[in-house]
Amino acid sequence: MRRMTSFNVVSLTVGFAFLYIPMLILVIYSFNASKLVTVWGGFSTKWYGELMQNEAFLDAAWVTIKVGLISSTIATILGTMAAFVLVRSGRFFGRTLFSGMIYAPLVMPEVITGLSLLLLFISIGLPRGVTTIVLAHATFSMCYVSVVVSSRMASFDRSLEEAAYDLGCTGWDAFKSVTLPIIAPAVISGWLLAFTLSLDDLVIASFTAGPASTTLPIKIFSSVRLGVSPEINALSTIIIAIVTFGVITASITSKRAIVKQQREEQMADA
Repeated sequence: MRRMTSFNVVSLTVGFAFLYIPMLILVIYSFNASKLVTVWGGFSTKWYGELMQNEAFLDAAWVTIKVGLISSTIATILGTMAAFVLVRSGRFFGRTLFSGMIYAPLVMPEVITGLSLLLLFISIGLPRGVTTIVLAHATFSMCYVSVVVSSRMASFDRSLEEAAYDLGCTGWDAFKSVTLPIIAPAVISGWLLAFTLSLDDLVIASFTAGPASTTLPIKIFSSVRLGVSPEINALSTIIIAIVTFGVITASITSKRAIVKQQREEQMADA
């Protein structure tokens, strides 16, 4: 095992400090009693109370959560199906085109994706709103799910499925009882990644959102252009807390699933 050198320690420290010190400052100033975000006026939680009474932010938060839940679920289903086809179908006509279309949003600029989707929705006469944001977010996030699930399925032991077939399982029964539980950590990770991408998206949502479907990133961006208010600091702190809780929960769930899978494999070998 290679030891950590002083250069690596310094590099990691500087990198983490660059990433997380601004967030820590934001959290601290969310409890600032002063209305000026750059002047400390004492400890107070009044801005959280003000935030809970701000209907514009609350409506935007509800739209964001609704869009994130629906779009990440759709993206997870489609991304898992795409990963299954890419890993299990082998060589087939149009595979290169299919895989290229799946992974294109990974490298496509968000401005191009948002503009393309906007032109599509206009051409088919679909009014912009929650539905168009959901479709847009599911479109660009399903490729991330596909990458995560594909990496897990590539190392999947297919002899477990073959054993299920020998015991009389159909294709669907084998997938439901054997394949899905084993790839569940990757599926959950893909869902969380899709939800995080939807929660964070600003550019694509700006193209596909309607007047009555403003998401939280759009609302925050439009508010910051007029000046940063303490309510925005409080809102950002709540988002950081939710994301942190989600990451910790996903990490614990994945570790428990991996440990359980390893125990089951050991029992099967025994």
